Order: sequence, then C-alpha cells, then structure tokens
Amino acid sequence: MNTLLVVDDDLATREGVAMALRDTYTVLTAADAESAAALLTSHDIDLVLTDLRMPGRDGLSLLRNIVTTHPNIPVILLSAYGSIESAVEAMRNGAYDFLTKPINLDHLALIVQRALRQKTLERQNARLRTQLIGKSALERLIGSSEVMMHVRERIEQVAPTPATVLIQGASGTGKELVARAIHALSPRANNPFVAVHCAALAPTLLESELFGHVKGAFTGANDDHKGRFELANGGTLFLDEISEIDLSTQVKLLRVLETRTVEPVGSAEPRPIDIRLVAATNRNLRAWVQEGKFREDLFFRLNVIDINLPSLRERRSDLPLLCDAFIREFNPLLGRSILGLDHEALVCLEQYAWPGNVRELRNTIERMMVLAKGDRLMRDDIPQSILDTLNGAPSTTSTSPSVAASSSEPEEAALIRKVLLETNGNRTATAKRLGIPLRTLYRRIKRYGLESIA
Repeated sequence: MNTLLVVDDDLATREGVAMALRDTYTVLTAADAESAAALLTSHDIDLVLTDLRMPGRDGLSLLRNIVTTHPNIPVILLSAYGSIESAVEAMRNGAYDFLTKPINLDHLALIVQRALRQKTLERQNARLRTQLIGKSALERLIGSSEVMMHVRERIEQVAPTPATVLIQGASGTGKELVARAIHALSPRANNPFVAVHCAALAPTLLESELFGHVKGAFTGANDDHKGRFELANGGTLFLDEISEIDLSTQVKLLRVLETRTVEPVGSAEPRPIDIRLVAATNRNLRAWVQEGKFREDLFFRLNVIDINLPSLRERRSDLPLLCDAFIREFNPLLGRSILGLDHEALVCLEQYAWPGNVRELRNTIERMMVLAKGDRLMRDDIPQSILDTLNGAPSTTSTSPSVAASSSEPEEAALIRKVLLETNGNRTATAKRLGIPLRTLYRRIKRYGLESIA
C-alpha cells in the first residue's frame, strides 16, 4: 500500500484529507514543514500533499526541498488563495499539480491516483533503462571463450550486491570495461561512476584527488575541492592501478573504507560517504603484500570479490570476434567500409603474442583500417613490427632507448612519442622499453601533451 504525507497547519483540513484517503492508502500527517521533513527521512513516502501557506517554512520551500532530496516523490500543492501566478510558480518549482480549497475530494483522489501511476511507470522505465545499459556494458566484453563466459557470469552475480570488487589482469585486458559493467548492472547504475587512474598521479596529488581538500590546506588551495570519494557518493568509485598507491595513502584509504567517512586534506571533520568500491591492478597484489609494497589489511579489505581477466593469449579463439567488433566500431568513425580480415591476415594476428592484449589489438585494427587500400584488411596492412616478431627477425623497434640519455625536453618528448607509437600506446610496455617507472611515464606523457596516443 502506498504511503501519503499530508502537510497542513489547519487541523480540520489535515484530518479531513487524511480521512478521505485512508481507505486506499497509508496516510501520515504533519502540521508544518519541519515535521514533514522529519517524516520524509524516517518513512518511505510515495506522495506529498502540502498546504501552500503555513507558519514558518511555506509549502513552496518544502516543495523545493523535496525536489532536491527526494526527486522521485510527486508533490501536490493545496491553497485557499489560488491564483494563476501561484499555480505557475508551483509547477515551475516541480509540483505535480496545484489544487485550490475547498478541495473536491473525488477530484483529489483521481489526481493522487494519476500521480502514483506516473511514478510507477517512471520507476519501471528507469529499471528498464538500467537493464539495457547493463546489457550493453556486458556486450562490450566481447568473446565466446569459456574464460570470458565465466567473467560475464561473475559480473552478473556480483553486480547487484554492495560488495567491494578487485579486478586483476594484465594491462589492456579490459579492467575498466568490467568495472563499468558492474556499475551498470548494479542498483547504483543511475548514480555517478567515477574513475581514478592512480598511477597517473603523484602521491601528494592523489591524496587531494581522492579525499579532497579545504581552502588553505596547502599552497595553491584557493578553494574547497571535493575529492573523488565525495563525487562518487551514491555511485561507484573505480580505483585503477591501485597497486601504485604509496603506503601512506594506503593507510588513509583503509580508514575511509573502514569508517565510510572521508576527511579532506586540511580538515579534521569527517564527511559520510556512500560508495561502492571497485579496484583494479595489473600486478600480483598478494606478491606485493609479501614484498611489503602493499598493506595486507588493505588487500583483504579490497579482495572481497575477485575477478581475474585473461590475457588475449589465453583466449585466442575470441580474436576473430574482437576484430569484427573493432572493424564495425571504426568504420563510421574513419569513414571506411572495411568488410573484414583476409584469411592470411587473420592467421598472422592469431599467431602474434599480443603483449598489450585487447587494447593493442584494437589499436592495431584501427591503424590497419586507416592505411588499408582495399575493402579488406590484408597481411600487408599489418604493422611491420608485428610481422618482424612473427618472422623471428630483429625488429627495428626492439632497441631499448633510455629517457635518461635524452639531453633536452624536446628530445625526451620525441623519444617517448616514438616508443608510444611503436607499442601502439601500451603504457606499461613503453615504460619498460624506456627503463622508467610507469608513474614517471604518465607524468611525462601529461607534461608533453601525449595523452592522445592511445
């Protein structure tokens, strides 16, 4: 049975409306806006009928509060001082309807019925939209191999719960896609999904990005800044490459997860948060715990549910499906009409080891499509570095240049750009080739404006 809230400072009107509706609904009453606000917090209210003019906060003030804090609750305003201006103001502020006193109770019952019916339809539509978004997110995890079927089953099983999830897999396997699918299939799907790529931020910046800061917390903190935890409130926070968080930030992250509150940098006032955490790493986090690089208590807090993503080498049977999907994706974006892969080209791609996994394959298909001369992707369209690897010949890209050897910033930027292009944008492979930490590479990519090299 739906629950209605009747708000009116006049006892006779309040009880009269309540009595007229109690045969069909559960009806609560309040004599002022403050009492009504308390009932809205403590009860599951489906609809509010409120007087316009009341001592203290009036009905319009209550309406604005409900629209902000409970946007799914329809509000019907009642007034003995009906005017076109009042009705327009009420509707502009989000009222479902505006009725003048004395109230025709039969008409009121009809309006209430319509409002509740509309609310039910909107709820059903929202649920359907969420299901479609979730289905779309799952469909982006392309593959019919047994390991990918298992991954999708795990996502569908875990998503509806509030459990923290740890996604482990090599770079380029699709960890963020999995995180987004979990969010899209969860009850939080209509709320924010906020992603943080931890390796791309220095420890001092990461703390402020995660937890926020208050004005004056440090030099340059000219305003209050909400952290990602607060921005994700009600939704899902995705921490990618969580293994790269330094130990001092790990302590603070653990406290946030234990207390479900966050303290911005420079503030001692805890703020409550309501988030679902999904973390990801391309490292063996257990091994990092044993090496003292990651806190064991934080690992156990994160590893409630684990999802392990296979490398592309472990699911080679999915490669034709992935290639077809990428061709369909890029055809309209590139203005091409590529029909598919030539058999010889497909055989070559299936034999390659794909150290950059699905991301490397996607970038390779895009590159082949840009340079292809015909309507099919041929062996000659495959990047020479891949062909050299398959032929066992020393690749022109197999050297290991050092960033430290670059004598100037322009030379360093050019070198990083060159290796990024040769590795199809694979950050981990690029950092390894250049002999620098991954975090350093991300900072230099940002410094030199090389983010667009995917």
